[in-house]
Amino acid sequence: MTELGPDTWPPAPIRTERLVLRASEARDRAAFIELFASPEVGTYIGGARPREEVDRAMPEVPGRRPGLFVIDLDGTMIGMITLDRRDAERPGHVRPEAGEAELGYLLLPEAWGRGYAVEACAAALDWFAGTLPGEPVVLTTQTANDRAMTLAAKLGFTEVERFEEYGAEQWFGVRSAAAPTA
Repeated sequence: MTELGPDTWPPAPIRTERLVLRASEARDRAAFIELFASPEVGTYIGGARPREEVDRAMPEVPGRRPGLFVIDLDGTMIGMITLDRRDAERPGHVRPEAGEAELGYLLLPEAWGRGYAVEACAAALDWFAGTLPGEPVVLTTQTANDRAMTLAAKLGFTEVERFEEYGAEQWFGVRSAAAPTA
């Protein structure tokens, strides 16, 4: 994967019908803490972390790095999207050399069930396809996570394989650069 660097990051804010995808700011710190300390959010990603631990470790401006978008609704962070290089040591790859772009996302529970994840992820994937044309994007989720499985299908990801990781069955899919957006 070509890197997201100073010439591509951070992009101008991306506006959708209801949301703005933007770089993180200091005002987002409390929402980042809530994301990582939330038992609901942690259900399929290894569990919530203790709030005090997250608060101590969280920088003043969290998530300020290439590939991380804050999902903003009416001026308030409701979640985040990441586009990171998939670690070559992990199972699941579509290239022999590994290092594919991997889509990740977390939303606060009060934002669930309203279509924000589809809207935000589709916008991020469109931006990525325009910035790094031809690069495939992969996604991994637990097969038990029905919402994530539905989102993967809506975004045009197709199953490549399933494997055991983190004590649970994982679904691994790929979205070609030509896949339709939701």
